[in-house]
Amino acid sequence: MTHRSLELYGNNTKPTLLFYITLGMMTKLPLIGPIVRKIAEWYGENKHGAYVLTKEEALKIAEKSSSIAVGKCACRKTFENCGNPLETDLVFGIGFDVFREISPDEYREIGTREAKRIISECSDVGLVQAVMECEGDLYAMCNCCTCCCVPLRLFRDYGIETAWKEKPDDLIERISDA
Repeated sequence: MTHRSLELYGNNTKPTLLFYITLGMMTKLPLIGPIVRKIAEWYGENKHGAYVLTKEEALKIAEKSSSIAVGKCACRKTFENCGNPLETDLVFGIGFDVFREISPDEYREIGTREAKRIISECSDVGLVQAVMECEGDLYAMCNCCTCCCVPLRLFRDYGIETAWKEKPDDLIERISDA
């Protein structure tokens, strides 16, 4: 199964994350800031955004996913703002297929038990769990820090509300490996 947008993101993760933060900074500029904000809000709503999770929701997602791989946190790898653990990004469903295909050396397949251990350890040290969405498909769970997390920084520092989307009631039910 192909997912062109996710493949593009996966092949260009660092420049994409840097671009997202640059867009955020541009929202502060006079004259063009409001226009950039509208574009960023639309993009977050329709293309690529995140939903913050409770630890319990994150554990349910791990239980529901039949194919899971773990890789390095894209945000911490890009920004290097802290010394938190790196191997914390979990991909599942279409994310498992795409990231294992384009970056087989960077993602290793794990079982539910290890995924739940990673989530619990990350939660215990204060990392934030979020599920990522690309064009309507939920594809990854981040366990990120508040100093590197791109969706959180876009929301908190630049007011781009759709980077941290309002969680729908059926979010957990939408997890699929189809």
